[in-house]
Amino acid sequence: MALRNVAIIAHVDHGKTTLVDQLFRQSGTFRDNQRVEERAMDSNDLEKERGITILAKPTSVDWTPPGGGESIRINIVDTPGHADFGGEVERILSMVDGVVLLVDSSEGAMPQTKFVTGKALALGLRPIVVVNKVDRPDARIQEVLDEVFDLFVSLDASDEQLDFPVLYASGRNGYASTDMDAREGTLIPMFETIVNHVPAPKVEVDGQPFTFLVTLLDRDNFLGRILTGRVNSGTVKLNQPIHALDNDGKIIESGRASKIMSFRGLDRVPVDEAKAGDIISLAGLTVATVANTIADVTVTEPLHAQPIDPPTLSMRFAVNDSPFAGREGSKVTSRMIRDRLFREAESNVAVKVTESADKDSFEVAGRGELQLGVLIETMRREGFELGISRPRVLFGEDENGKKTEPYETVVIDVDEEFSGTVVDKMNQRKAEMTDMRPSGGGKTRITFSAPSRGLIGYHGEFLSDTRGTGIMNRLFEKYGPHKGNIEGRKNGVLISNGNGEANSYALGPLEERGILFVGHGEALYEGMVVGENAKTDDLEVNPMKAKQLTNFRASGGKDDAIRLTPPKRMTLEQAIAYIDDDELVEVTPKTIRLRKRHLDPNERKRAKRAAA
Repeated sequence: MALRNVAIIAHVDHGKTTLVDQLFRQSGTFRDNQRVEERAMDSNDLEKERGITILAKPTSVDWTPPGGGESIRINIVDTPGHADFGGEVERILSMVDGVVLLVDSSEGAMPQTKFVTGKALALGLRPIVVVNKVDRPDARIQEVLDEVFDLFVSLDASDEQLDFPVLYASGRNGYASTDMDAREGTLIPMFETIVNHVPAPKVEVDGQPFTFLVTLLDRDNFLGRILTGRVNSGTVKLNQPIHALDNDGKIIESGRASKIMSFRGLDRVPVDEAKAGDIISLAGLTVATVANTIADVTVTEPLHAQPIDPPTLSMRFAVNDSPFAGREGSKVTSRMIRDRLFREAESNVAVKVTESADKDSFEVAGRGELQLGVLIETMRREGFELGISRPRVLFGEDENGKKTEPYETVVIDVDEEFSGTVVDKMNQRKAEMTDMRPSGGGKTRITFSAPSRGLIGYHGEFLSDTRGTGIMNRLFEKYGPHKGNIEGRKNGVLISNGNGEANSYALGPLEERGILFVGHGEALYEGMVVGENAKTDDLEVNPMKAKQLTNFRASGGKDDAIRLTPPKRMTLEQAIAYIDDDELVEVTPKTIRLRKRHLDPNERKRAKRAAA
C-alpha cells in the first residue's frame, strides 16, 4: 500500500482538530452510523475542556481515489498549536515528509504558526497551505495568503518551498477547493493535493537492518512502556530481538519486540510486522526513551535526533506543609511527587526536573506557564497535593560573561480605544514595540519584543484593561541582554492572623480594605492569603471575628444582614501568575489556596530582614 506521512500545523483555534475529524468521516474511517465525539483527536480531558491540543497524536486514514485504484494510507499527525508544547512538535516533524499549514482566513499567520512552520521549513519539508474558515464574514483571504508568503520568506524558505499549493476550506462544513470562491463540496481536493504534493517516505525496505527513532513515549498498564516513531529502514517482526542505542551509540538495553501496533483511525491495531516508512508503536523495552534509536541487534550507529530548544521558565514543586495538608489528596509524600515528576520528564523532553538538597522540593523547568500549569492540573486530578512557587525565568550568559534572559515576541490584537493602555503597560514591563498596524474590524495589531520575566502575571491584568476583548499571543524569541529591575505586583495582600472559619461579620468591613478571595464559612489558617489589599503593603487581618450575642440591639437598623460581594475566585494559572516571591499556591484535588511561604508572622519578619 502506498504511504504518505504528513503533519498538520496550525495556531490555537484555527480549526485543525475539526478538519481532521472531517478527514476521518470522508475517508470512511468512521461508519455512517458510528457515534463519534467532536474533535475526536483531543482525547485528553484537559484538551477537551480547554479546546486546545496538548499532546501530539498520530492517526491514519486509508483513502481510495474517486476513480478507483489502489488505496493510499495517509498517516496524519495532529500537532499542538501552542509554543509551550513545542517539545512535542520538534520531534514529531522528523516522522513526516510534508506539512499542511492551516491558517484562519481572518486572523492569518499567528506567532505559534511561525514557531512550528520555522521548524518544518528548516527540515526541508514542503508545505501545503490551507486557508480555513473561508466562510467567515470577516475573511480577508488574499491578505492572509500574502502574510503567509511573507512569513515563509522571513523564515528563509527555499524557492521550492515558496512554490506551495493553496486550498480554500471550511473544516466545520467539510469542504476544500482550489477555487477561492467555492462554498461547498468535499475534501477530495485536499486528499489529492496531499497524495500528489507530499513525497512517499524515502526509506530503504530491503537489504537493510531495522532502525527506528523514538519520538513519543507512552505508558500502558498491561504493555508497559510504549515507544512511537517512524521505521527508518528495514522490517521489524513480532518477537524480533532488538536493542536501544543512545545518541553516542552506547547500548542501553536489549529485548524483543513483544508488541507492534499500527495506527488505524483513532485506534492502535496490533500487527505482525512493520516496514520502513510506517509510523508504529512498539512495546517490549523498559528503559529506552525519546531520542533513542531502537534497532536490530546488528546495528551499532544511532540515528540523528532533532535538538530540542531549552526550557525558559522554572517553578518549585514542594510537599504541601500547610495545616490542611492531607485532607483532600491521597498523594502527599515527597517520594510520590518525585516519582511522578521524573516520569513526566521521561516522556516530555521539554521538562527538566532537579531535586533539592532537602529532598522536599523539586525545581521543574519547562517552556512556559501554560505547559507547567497543565502539568500541575493533571497532577491535581490524580490526587496530588502540592505547594507551588512563583515562576522564575532561567537566566543565561553571553560570550562576554554578561547576564542574559529569555525574550518573547508578543502579538496583541485589541480594540483601538485600548491600544494606548496596552502600550503603556508593556513599556512598564520593559517591552519594545516593533510593529503596529490596523488589523480590520476596528482592531489594532501591536507586536512587542518583551523579556519573559515582565510577562509573568500580566495576562489577567491585560484582560481587565481590554474589557476581555483583547487577544495576546506569545512566542519564545531569543536570549537577550538582561533588562534590569522590573516592578512586580503593586498591591499587598490581606493575611489571616489565625485558624478558624471566615465569618461574614468580619468580612464585611474587610471589603473596604480590598478584594476578598474567600467567602463566609470557609476554613482558614494563619498565614493564608484571604484577599488583595488596596494599598501596597501586606496587612494581617482577623476574618473570623464573630458578633457578640447580647440582648442589646443597635439603633437605626444596623443589625440588618450583611451583604457581601462574591469573592474573587482564581483559576490555577491566575493564582500562579498572581503570587509574589514570598508566597505559594497550595494545590489540592478540590481547592486552590494562596498562602505565605512562612505562615508564622515572626518568621516572615525574620525572612524579610534577611533578604534586605
